[in-house]
Amino acid sequence: MLRWNQKFDGVLISKVRSDLTVAHQYLSRILENTSEHLQALGESAEFAEALDGRGDVANLLDARRRVLGLDFLYLTDKDGRRIAAAGGEAPMRTNMDTPVLASANQGKAAVAIDLLSGEQLAAISPALAEQAAFDLIPTPNAAPTQSTQSTDGMVIRAANPVSVRGGNELVLVGGLLLNRNLEFIDTINALVYQTESLPAGSRGTATLFLDDVRVSTNVRLFEDRRALGTRVSEVVRNAVLGDGKIWLDRAFVVNDWYISAYEPIVDSGGKRIGMLYVGFLERPFSATKQITIATVIGTFLVVTILSVPLFLRWAGSIFRPLERMAETIDTVESGNLDARTDIPDRGDEISQVAAHLDDLLDRVKERDRQLREWNDELNARVKERTAELEEVNRQLESATKQLVMSEKLAAIGEITAGVAHEMNNPIAVIQGNLEVLRSLMGEKAKEGETEFRLIDEQTERMNQIVGKLLQFARPDEFSGAGEGAFTDEAFGDCVTLVRHMIRQNEIEIVREGHSEQPAAIPRTELQQILVNLMVNAIHAMPDGGTLTLGCRDCPNDDSDGVEITVGDTGTGMSEATAARIFDPFYTTKRGSGTGLGLSITHLLVTEAGGSVNLETREGEGTTFRLWLPAVSQAS
Repeated sequence: MLRWNQKFDGVLISKVRSDLTVAHQYLSRILENTSEHLQALGESAEFAEALDGRGDVANLLDARRRVLGLDFLYLTDKDGRRIAAAGGEAPMRTNMDTPVLASANQGKAAVAIDLLSGEQLAAISPALAEQAAFDLIPTPNAAPTQSTQSTDGMVIRAANPVSVRGGNELVLVGGLLLNRNLEFIDTINALVYQTESLPAGSRGTATLFLDDVRVSTNVRLFEDRRALGTRVSEVVRNAVLGDGKIWLDRAFVVNDWYISAYEPIVDSGGKRIGMLYVGFLERPFSATKQITIATVIGTFLVVTILSVPLFLRWAGSIFRPLERMAETIDTVESGNLDARTDIPDRGDEISQVAAHLDDLLDRVKERDRQLREWNDELNARVKERTAELEEVNRQLESATKQLVMSEKLAAIGEITAGVAHEMNNPIAVIQGNLEVLRSLMGEKAKEGETEFRLIDEQTERMNQIVGKLLQFARPDEFSGAGEGAFTDEAFGDCVTLVRHMIRQNEIEIVREGHSEQPAAIPRTELQQILVNLMVNAIHAMPDGGTLTLGCRDCPNDDSDGVEITVGDTGTGMSEATAARIFDPFYTTKRGSGTGLGLSITHLLVTEAGGSVNLETREGEGTTFRLWLPAVSQAS
């Protein structure tokens, strides 16, 4: 129905569009005829003889005006001065600057619809000015206006150049006033809406607008009065005169709705000065459409009422078995796998579907039984595998502890070799030679007392290094468990242990910050953590760099603690490497590392209640930030 309604409206719009085309062609033909008739007059021998003085030009113009049905016809020179006029009705001087007259003045005939003011019409003929004047009639839906009268005239004006002997050029001007030109508008209406072209009750109308005022129309205000002086609706005026569009739609015309077509009328200067309208009454078509729609709906309702009982009975034989199947499925979903439809086989498709459903439910029940058995078996296997994994995990923890000890022994072995090479022999030589020198010099030894004292201090320092090594190698004797460890002291001890590696790699050490609180971790474990981090940092800077060691008192979540920083300017790590760096046995030093150093470090810190954070970027270096609780806080 919607598509039919749209098609119906489309047919009406298509008809009114074709009606407007016929009216437009008629108006165009009048313009062409006026210009052609004027050219024929100007080129006629009779007119040439009159100009030569062998006839009366004014009488000839008056006779031709009556034959051509023009409202004025006159002859001017190129400056616009009147030479002769039909009936003496012409201005004494005409403005030749308008496009139509200017074209004729330049030797080219022209015709157009122009707007002439009441004064210009009165200069031609007072009767024309009176014919053009209208009192405006208030019209529903029209645009608001303060004007009460229209005095301008819409004129078809043609001009044709005329050559005379002696080389003088004249201009022949003729025109037709369209205001109150009922013959013109009735002719358009008769051409567009011929007898029986519209259904009974409808009527066709045609109108010529000057701006938005009806100056020539067959639209009726009353049965015997045309709607001259009424105005077009505001929405149409804005679309056609304002935007220059062609209106093809329903529109309110004076006192009723019409299927309407409007097009703008443009003067010789290209300005929109009015509109041409054709349309027909919408009411008969709307009534026909409503009757058709009502008939279709009524027929549909009658057919529906007659067929509902039959369809309900037929639908019941379908829906009841379907509802029973749906209830059975709901029962099965609630947990009762024994529910069945039990619908008898009647040979139709629904009973076959019900039988298939019952068979499917039997299979589901069997599959459920099998799944439960498999579940029990799987639980047993999972329990068994869990016990095996727990045993493997216990063994892994034991192996990890052994590997921790192995890593510690390996570190001690490496450091011991360096210390033995760097310190033991020099200490023995220095101490032995120092005693020999003192014996040989006797009393003169007092003269080198300062030098001997410096040598004693340096050898004592070497002894301290050896003592630190022993302290690291034998933690049970020097652990200081429960006492905590000062970070500054631990840094000093660990730097001493790895100094030979620092010198070999030309690494600069930078110390930052100071902490007053001891960390709640055994001294040997803190030394082991720092040595692991320093050794990793040194390995990350094979070509030299800066090793930054920092510590500061740093509360965390209202808990006192110490923050320790070990940073390098080495090769850094990728995101993938950083994500696995604390995994046991993961190492980037292929062939020289066990992969336990950082995992042990992480384990020792977390067991002490601390945390480890890593900041790294490839090519820029790595920084480890450790936080350990203070002794007082931990206790």
